[in-house]
Amino acid sequence: MNEKRKLALAVLLFLAPVAVAWWQLSVAAAIALVLLLLLGRWFVALSGIVAPEKTPEFVLSTISISHFVEKVRWCMDRAGIEYAEKVTGGTLGAYFTGRTVPLLKVRTGRVLSVIGNSPDILRYLYGRLVAEKPDEAEFLRPTPERAELEKKLDRYGVNLQVWVYYHILQDRALTLHAWGANNPATPLWQRPLLRLLFPLLARLIRFSFAVNDANYRKAVQRIDDLLADINSDLADGNRSILGGDDINYTDFAFAAYTGVWLMPQGYGGGKAEAVRIERETTPAGMQRDIESWIEAYPAAVDFVETLYSNQRLPGEKS
Repeated sequence: MNEKRKLALAVLLFLAPVAVAWWQLSVAAAIALVLLLLLGRWFVALSGIVAPEKTPEFVLSTISISHFVEKVRWCMDRAGIEYAEKVTGGTLGAYFTGRTVPLLKVRTGRVLSVIGNSPDILRYLYGRLVAEKPDEAEFLRPTPERAELEKKLDRYGVNLQVWVYYHILQDRALTLHAWGANNPATPLWQRPLLRLLFPLLARLIRFSFAVNDANYRKAVQRIDDLLADINSDLADGNRSILGGDDINYTDFAFAAYTGVWLMPQGYGGGKAEAVRIERETTPAGMQRDIESWIEAYPAAVDFVETLYSNQRLPGEKS
């Protein structure tokens, strides 16, 4: 309810100058309107304290197909944490509210905490779990080796964003599908908005991600370098990238990021099926890159497919 009040107030703020001009209100009337809107803003803030919105303890704001979201989603599923997922269409949240995903909202009594950035979310989850269930939290423990690998993997994730958009932005229908324009989980009002704003959103993405030929080639080279390193680490049949048999969150992160181009069965843990992109529907250049990676890095590909096959369902820890 509080979110609806905030939305209503935002609409009124937008309409206020229109009302002043339309009815040619006096200075006194305009000041009264501003004071009324400030009173409304205070009411919304107060209602959040006096009558907080009833929400689950954990709400994860997502874009269904996002590989950074999948990293957090997978770890929360693995830890057995119950959460609700709030889907936003495409890049609407990032470019119009300044909120990127994943974004974790944690309700503690009347207090609502908001945590962004996937590494920060995982650090919070580890701190929360380790006191209650230390054995189950072990896979999230941020050792120096894991933290260093996570940084490399997150850069891999960023390079994949450049790679993905370089290929799919040329196909309006495919991009809109990936953004959730056909996804029933995307708010109904956002679906036509994605279609209407597509030219603007595509331009913003090309600018903010530097989607061009030169940056694409750099991204592909960095992706190749990372995949080559991981493939080498896994060549001896290790169950974990860092060695040994204990799977940890960095393994899930690599699988989540790689899943955005490999698209194995189970990607999203059942929450990304409506935005799934089959390889044969992608642009020819994208298919060539994928096929070259599958051929060049078989150990890494097999690792990801095995993790999705054996580990992706909530609660599985084999």
